[in-house]
Amino acid sequence: MQTTFVRHASDDGGLSEASDSGPATRRGGRVARAKEPAFKARSNSGPNSERNLIEALSNSKVFQDYESAFTEATGLPVALRAVESWQLPHHGQRNESPFCALVLETSRACASCLQVQEKLAAGATEEPHTVSCPAGLCDTAVPVRLGDRLIGFLQTGQVFRKTPTQAQFERTARLVAEWGVNVDSEKLKVAYFATPVVPSKRHEAVIKLLAIFAQHLSMLSNQVVLQQDNAEPPVITRAKEFIQEHQTESLRLGHVAKAVNTSTFYFCKMFKKVTGINFTDYLSRVRIEKSKNLLLNPNLRVSEIAFEVGFQSLTHFNRVFKKILGQSPTEYRSQLLGNS
Repeated sequence: MQTTFVRHASDDGGLSEASDSGPATRRGGRVARAKEPAFKARSNSGPNSERNLIEALSNSKVFQDYESAFTEATGLPVALRAVESWQLPHHGQRNESPFCALVLETSRACASCLQVQEKLAAGATEEPHTVSCPAGLCDTAVPVRLGDRLIGFLQTGQVFRKTPTQAQFERTARLVAEWGVNVDSEKLKVAYFATPVVPSKRHEAVIKLLAIFAQHLSMLSNQVVLQQDNAEPPVITRAKEFIQEHQTESLRLGHVAKAVNTSTFYFCKMFKKVTGINFTDYLSRVRIEKSKNLLLNPNLRVSEIAFEVGFQSLTHFNRVFKKILGQSPTEYRSQLLGNS
C-alpha cells in the first residue's frame, strides 16, 4: 500500500488554521492580530494510525500493570483492541474461557465470534456496551479515546450473567456441532459450566473499573505516544531529542531533517512510519505536554502558556489542546486545581 504525504504549512510546524481576522501573535508582551494564510490540512487519523496508537498503549507499563491487576482481582481477561480489529481479543490470553478455547478451532466458530465483536464495537462507540454470543456468554467493551477521537476499546467478558442450565448447554452443544467443532461431549460440558458467572451488581463494578481505566489511558495516551521507543532508528531518536530542545521555537520539518542529516522527504516518511503520527502532530503533542505542567501555575494566563510552549495562536493552542486531551486548557486547569 502506498502512503501519500501531503506537504502543507502545518507539516513544517507552522500554523495550520486561520480565523477571518488572523491569529493572535505576541508583540512587545501584548497580543496583536496578524495575517495568517489559510491551509487545508489532511488528518492523519485512520486504521493504521489507530492500530499504532493501540500498540503503543498495549506495550506501555501502565497498561501491562493494569492488565495484571485486573485479571488477578476479577479472574477475567482484559484486552485493548483497535477500532477496526479483526482478531479475537481474548483468544490465547490468560484467563480465556475454557469453553471458548475449546470451540474456537473452526472457521465457522471464529466467524460467529467475530460477528459478535463487530456488533459489540458498533454499540460501544460512546459508552460501555455488552452483548451476548450465540452460546450465551457475554462480552463488554468500553471506548478508549485519544482526545476527542475514538481509537479503540477496553474489552472483557466470556462470562455468564447467571448460572446456565442443562437445557442451555444442550442447545449450545448442538450449535457447536453445527460449527463443525469436534470435541468430546463431556469435556465440552465441563468447560461450559466452568465458565465464570458474574451477577449483575458485580458485572456493573467490573464495567466501572474498565471505564475508569479507559479515562486514565486517555489522559496518559499523549505521554505514551511521545515516549514510544521500540527499537526506533537512531535518526528518529536524535530527531525527538532535537524537537524537545527546540520545541518553543518556530520549528519546521526542514529544520529537524537538517539537524539529523536527512532529506526532508525521507525524514517525513520515516518519522511517520516509526511514530505512527506526522511531524506536526508530534510537535503539537510535545508542546501540549509541556503546557500541562505550566497550567499547574495559576498565576500564568492561558495565552502566556500558549506562546511559552511555541504556539503562535491562542485559538490554535486551544483547538489542539482539546483535540489531544478532550478538554480545553481552562477545563483541564480547573480539574487539576480542584476549581468548580
